[in-house]
Amino acid sequence: MKEEAGMSALCPPPSPAVAKTEISLNGESPLLAATFAYWDNILGPRVRHIWAPKTEQVLLSDGEITFLANHTLNGEILRNAESGAIDVKFFVLAEKRVIIVSLIFDGNWNGDRSTYGLSIILPQSELGFYLPLHRVCVDRLTHIIRKGRIWMHKERQEHFQKIVLEGTERMEDQGQSIIPMLTGEVIPVMELLSSMKSHSVPEEIDISDTVLNDDDIGDSCHEGFLLNAISSHLQTCGCSVVVGSSAEKVNKIVRTLCLFLTPSERKCSRLCRNESSFKYESGLFVQGLLKM
Repeated sequence: MKEEAGMSALCPPPSPAVAKTEISLNGESPLLAATFAYWDNILGPRVRHIWAPKTEQVLLSDGEITFLANHTLNGEILRNAESGAIDVKFFVLAEKRVIIVSLIFDGNWNGDRSTYGLSIILPQSELGFYLPLHRVCVDRLTHIIRKGRIWMHKERQEHFQKIVLEGTERMEDQGQSIIPMLTGEVIPVMELLSSMKSHSVPEEIDISDTVLNDDDIGDSCHEGFLLNAISSHLQTCGCSVVVGSSAEKVNKIVRTLCLFLTPSERKCSRLCRNESSFKYESGLFVQGLLKM
């Protein structure tokens, strides 16, 4: 009994039921979950919402996701950052076999200034897949936070008088209504990671799969076009978008341009798919898009 009491004293109080949104994605998702957490001055770190891909196999329970998300805000009670600062934290929890990328920021939610964390959780086995995409993901999450801050500020200004008149009930509604906005921004991040998992360019490229193959030059593209494409690709520091009506030809040109990239840069490039076109994603080196 004494040992059980000691363990309970070390653990934070149990979280209330956390709202969760399941996202349907095309193909395999390397992401376990995304979370939005905040610091409660009485209860400590709390998770406000969970987004998770809809899968048959549940790798992490909601309780485990909540525990991991709470971990990202531990020690932030004395955070003393400049106004508008966003801190990027990268956790590798070997005992849980997960990696967590968390962006910590301050903001006004429900009328109170506090510390928040927007995080993504992946299996540790996906570390090699994720690292080349770290910059892209941090840029996406930073954009979400900036958009959320603007939303909070506008919402607070527009409804300030109503908040004063209607009291805490209206303030709680304000906190609730930010979740749909965040959901609309988190889904594209999950879709991006899913598409990179299924259609990223391999590190090693076979020359026969490119338009540099002797028997293929002239069939896939004109020589003048290839020269212009490569020179333009080099002038833009390896960033190119290939658009066409044939997925096979587009992917051949994508692989050709990726020959001029490093292996890690190739991992941050994407082939096009046959059935439908991906959306354009800023931050990728080379990407193929299908003209519909």
